[in-house]
Amino acid sequence: MAAAAALASISSSLTSLSLNSTSANVCSSSSSPGLIPAAFTGLRSGKLPLSAAKSSADFQSVVSVSLAQSSSNVGASRGKVSMALEAGVGLMGTKMGMMTYFTPEGNAIPVTVIGFHEGNIVTQVKTVATDGYSAVQVGYRRVRDRKLTKPETGHLNKAGVIPMRHLQEFRLTSVDGFEPAQKLNLTELFKEGDLIDVAGDSIGKGFAGGIKRYHFARGQRTHGSKSYRQLGSIGAGTTPGRVYKGKKMPGRLGGGRAKIRKLEIIKVDDDMHAMLIKGSVPGKPGNLLRITPAKLVGINLPK
Repeated sequence: MAAAAALASISSSLTSLSLNSTSANVCSSSSSPGLIPAAFTGLRSGKLPLSAAKSSADFQSVVSVSLAQSSSNVGASRGKVSMALEAGVGLMGTKMGMMTYFTPEGNAIPVTVIGFHEGNIVTQVKTVATDGYSAVQVGYRRVRDRKLTKPETGHLNKAGVIPMRHLQEFRLTSVDGFEPAQKLNLTELFKEGDLIDVAGDSIGKGFAGGIKRYHFARGQRTHGSKSYRQLGSIGAGTTPGRVYKGKKMPGRLGGGRAKIRKLEIIKVDDDMHAMLIKGSVPGKPGNLLRITPAKLVGINLPK
């Protein structure tokens, strides 16, 4: 019995000695991730202030504080809104159609007519303090009250504006000078000769083959060939034994979001609430368009 008691006391002393040495090593060196207890795996020891921990209890308190800070940082990063930065506040308009515009010199220019109806009104100004980013929300196209839901109606009533069908945001570096219920003037935002970016939904053309969709060349029509407009081989044989992702094949053509950049403004008519843009824009007549100043790196956007 005495021998068993002696063995038990020796084993307990060895255990306490190993624990003390482990805690001392952890506190003295922050570059030894292998000495961190298993409960704190996954932490980067180099970022922990281990020099302030004098005991295992201090080490646990330091780790708990670091875990709380990391969790708060993760929550903050998840709450951030990632949006494309615009070169300036834009407008929403309606595509009216195309026509030919004759310059005083007699040159014929194909232009697209864009109308703005009642204009664009600021419905909300978002700041970093309230929403985490700076943006101006703009409303367009008046609509009947019964066409909107109660949350939408309440949002517009809070800003003190008329019921509008479309709401879009323009993220800016600064929102100074904008306030709710402010009407955006067409002639103040855009001038003749300015370059703009126009985005909208393109015309859907249904299911199309490879020749119409991707401009593939058709097969020969002589010497017994029966491959006129077929796609041809789509796989690579036994290896890899499948069709690669992204293979150009027949499918839906058009009907997606499209943007045409750096279009020139030919004429701005404030009385008619219309604008003439050189060239074509996405969509058919009646389509909703998003018009913003063209992004020019180093001029209106930082490098």
